[in-house]
Formats: sequence, structure tokens, C-alpha cells
Amino acid sequence: MSGHPAPARIDYANFLEDLLSNRELRPPMKSDLQRSVVALLAVCLLFTNLASAREPGQVLPPEDSTAIRTVLERYRTTWLANDESGVLSTFSQDGVLMPAHGSRPIVGMTAIKRYWWPESPTKTTITKFVQNLDEVGGNQTLAYARGNSDVEWRTENKGTSETWQNSSSFLFLLKRQADGTWLISHLIWDAGENKLLK
Repeated sequence: MSGHPAPARIDYANFLEDLLSNRELRPPMKSDLQRSVVALLAVCLLFTNLASAREPGQVLPPEDSTAIRTVLERYRTTWLANDESGVLSTFSQDGVLMPAHGSRPIVGMTAIKRYWWPESPTKTTITKFVQNLDEVGGNQTLAYARGNSDVEWRTENKGTSETWQNSSSFLFLLKRQADGTWLISHLIWDAGENKLLK
């Protein structure tokens, strides 16, 4: 029998939830690189905790995994339908986007809408959206899903049309809402350069 008490278990899932929602807990960050490093460390802590959790309530039940996959499929299909309100309905009101290439985070529904649907004379239509989920996990309050996607879209402006393509890796964080449903709280992705197809 050890003469030392067992160390207290750190609930990294709750820590990450507090970190993402409480500005006072966030360390001062002077660059996008620092923000990315903090986000990566937080996600690594989350994965460590969720992967090893065994207590009741600390494992994502199959029905929640199914519900989360349904939300992410709705996210994909509403993009394909070019349904702006449908896409936004998969996010919580305080949702956060963390785009590729060290771009600054996009915080809140208004900012997300302005980022994805800016006022512009160019019309953009999603023509292909393949989304592969490699892993879905978490607990009964906070979950994650990672995978990769392949997207093509068409832009039209003043009679000129172009078709573009991009592939990316992504990580979704989702939170259970007060009504028991799941919504996307954070979307982080990395991608190569957009490719002009025609």
C-alpha cells in the first residue's frame, strides 16, 4: 500500500469548457501562433481525459454519438443546399471558427455569418462536399469529432464563372445544450491552398 494519497483526477473536459467560455481564464496572447498553441494544448488535454475516462457520465453514449453525427451531417447537407440558416442552426450562438493558416478566430453568430456570407457581388455555390469522420468521442456534456473533407464550389460574377476545390482536416467541438440537443461550439480546420479547377 502506498504511503502517498492518489493524485486528484483533473477533469480536463471541464477545464477546456471553462477555458473556452471564460475570458478571465485565458492567458494573454499576443499572436495568432500563441492562440493556436494554446488551443492545441487544450485540445490535447481534452483528448487525454476523454480517451481515459471510465466513470459513469464520462463516456459518450452511443445515442449521443448518433446525435452528433446527425448534426454534422446536417451541417454538410445544408452547405450543399446552400442553406445559410440551416448551416448556422448547427452552431451555438457563441460558436467559434478557427480558420486555417493562423487566421484570427471568428467568434459569435454575427461574425460567423459575416465571414462565410459577406456582402459581395460574387455569388458562391457549393457543388460538392465530402465529409469523412474518423473519430467521434467525448462525454455527456462535451464531445469532439475529427476527420477530413473535400469541397468544391462555383463563383459567378458579371458573367464569369470559376470552379474551385479545397481539401482540409478538421476538428469539431460540440456541447450539449440545455434542451439535451448537441450543437457545434468550435470548428477548427487546416487546409491547403484553394485550387482553380476551371
